[in-house]
Amino acid sequence: MGERLVDTGMAYPTVSVIIPTYTEARWDWLKDAVDSVRAQTVPALEIIVVVDHNPELLEEISREFPDVVAVPNIGGRGVSGARNSGVKASRGEVVAFLDDDSIARKDWLATLLRHIVTPGVVGVGCYSDGLWEAPCPSWFPSEFSWTIGVSYSGLPKVPTAVRNVWTSAMLVKRSAFEIVDGFREDFGKIGNRSLPEDTDLCLRIAAVQENAVWIWDPEKVMQHRVPTGRATFRYLMSRCFLQGWGKAAMARMDGFDESTSAERHYALRILPVGVGRGLADTARGDFSGLGRSAAIVAAFTVTVAGYAWYLLEGIVRKKASGQPQSPATA
Repeated sequence: MGERLVDTGMAYPTVSVIIPTYTEARWDWLKDAVDSVRAQTVPALEIIVVVDHNPELLEEISREFPDVVAVPNIGGRGVSGARNSGVKASRGEVVAFLDDDSIARKDWLATLLRHIVTPGVVGVGCYSDGLWEAPCPSWFPSEFSWTIGVSYSGLPKVPTAVRNVWTSAMLVKRSAFEIVDGFREDFGKIGNRSLPEDTDLCLRIAAVQENAVWIWDPEKVMQHRVPTGRATFRYLMSRCFLQGWGKAAMARMDGFDESTSAERHYALRILPVGVGRGLADTARGDFSGLGRSAAIVAAFTVTVAGYAWYLLEGIVRKKASGQPQSPATA
């Protein structure tokens, strides 16, 4: 595999774009995602659509998208197994992941590839802009936009080395991905149940590859769909609880310090600013600001409850099995 020259005169590695999907209900979204990859200013070596245990959908994609490599998920059910299956079927030096409910701007690959060629950089992520089917509710706090697949308030304004990026439009060097055997297939998103498999991947790669760097670029080169009804209080609470549970599980697998470093900064710096901003808006007559402040407090509380619930489950399991308890195994 060699490098691909583009009209800027810069040489980029070859890229395989992998799009996981699982249901016919998202057909139009999948078509838009594939079309957005076809339109890239830096062409992908190949577009691979991975179908998660749905033979009828796989057959339909093979028939309707002749220029796309359609493959089944040969791993565990869920997006982690699907992405791993896509990488196994790919040929590119870099693998790029795009969700089937996302649309990439035509300079998505060009923008992120300029970082991936920097020595030491193993992967790159970008800003996820919301593509709303209905207006965002006035009470919804932007600090928790990550619960609906959108980048949250408080992220860096310039390209920055970070602990982790997110898989909705991530690029990662194939060699780095393979050294850790990809995503954990028992830890990730299945349907609407989501866990932080992308953070876990970034941490495991950084742990085994010396001086590995992940870059986050604030360019809005990708849009993520936000369906009507997704930004509800119930959904927000559900996602926060699962995120807290998943972060506790990740801390047990990958170590507490690294697994919670960004979260501690987020809780201590970003969330208090958001609460203060909402209260200031309320004082100026925008009473939806009070709703945003209250939602931040509630969402953070539920996230902590999810974290605590995982630890409590571990204690109960240890007592039931008669094994000695320790912080590392609880």
